[in-house]
Amino acid sequence: MNAAISRRHALALAGAGALALPGIARAQGAWPNRNVRLVVPFAPGGTTDIVARILAQQLQERLGQPFIVDNRPGAGATLGSQQVAEAAPDGYTLVVSNSASHGISPALYNNVRYKALEDFTHIALAATTSTAVVVNPQYEAQTIADLVRLGRSRPDGLDFAISGAGTSTHLLGMRFARAAGIKLNPISYRGSGPALTDVIAGNVKFMFDGLPSCIGHIRSGALKAIAVADPQRNPKLPNVPTLAEAGYTNLISYSWFGVSGPKGMPREVVTKLNTEIRAILKLPAVQRRYDELTADAPDMSPAQYTDFIREELTTWAEVVKATGVTAN
Repeated sequence: MNAAISRRHALALAGAGALALPGIARAQGAWPNRNVRLVVPFAPGGTTDIVARILAQQLQERLGQPFIVDNRPGAGATLGSQQVAEAAPDGYTLVVSNSASHGISPALYNNVRYKALEDFTHIALAATTSTAVVVNPQYEAQTIADLVRLGRSRPDGLDFAISGAGTSTHLLGMRFARAAGIKLNPISYRGSGPALTDVIAGNVKFMFDGLPSCIGHIRSGALKAIAVADPQRNPKLPNVPTLAEAGYTNLISYSWFGVSGPKGMPREVVTKLNTEIRAILKLPAVQRRYDELTADAPDMSPAQYTDFIREELTTWAEVVKATGVTAN
């Protein structure tokens, strides 16, 4: 199994395949024979959106039909996910399932109307990514130690940007606050893109973010990375220490992104999509792009991805309970 996947075992306070309704696909002709909508439950510019557009471009080229990325942000990625859960299970409406929508939000929100396992057909895991703590270069806190000292001097707390309530980066921020004994006030956005824009502008001074969406800004100097939440230093940012080096050994975190559809998708469509996605992730051009983004390309069958989500739901429910974070 991909090395990045095994990192989830450090998160805790640190099957069955697709359902088959083959008649649907046969009745409409070979899939796909028209546009396919790929819902991204976050605003453009974040890691979920980046992964979606890489997949959409490649799937369109390989399958000969447009794969249209449709950004539907809101409520910790649950709004767009709910739309897909309620869509026809014909393979023409898919969602980029992720650690927020199908890992954290079901435990964080009490009004989620879908069941992350039972109401979806889970097709393939597409990416896992690391997390960095990034600050505006002019911010007075230029190290984790600086950030903690500043937080302890301000009992009202420090504002920090989050890409949405219920994201893994939101939870990491709150876990860090608890471990450091400081107060952090999350300022929620509809994705990493608009959140990063405000951090770069200095309207909010820092955030925890997935590396694919912020790595370009780090390289350009628009943002400064002061820590990564990996077990070891990230080879793409060798001069950036880990949170563990700063004394927070249990704060290891990552995000994941895959493709899912409504419950009851035709087996042949699920198999075709899974085969194509796994082949796409092995393409040299995609591997180079993932390397630029510091993303890992997993390899999972539909059954393996379903089991992976089942484990993540259990892990994140424990983290949500331990932190006491709520979003309602």
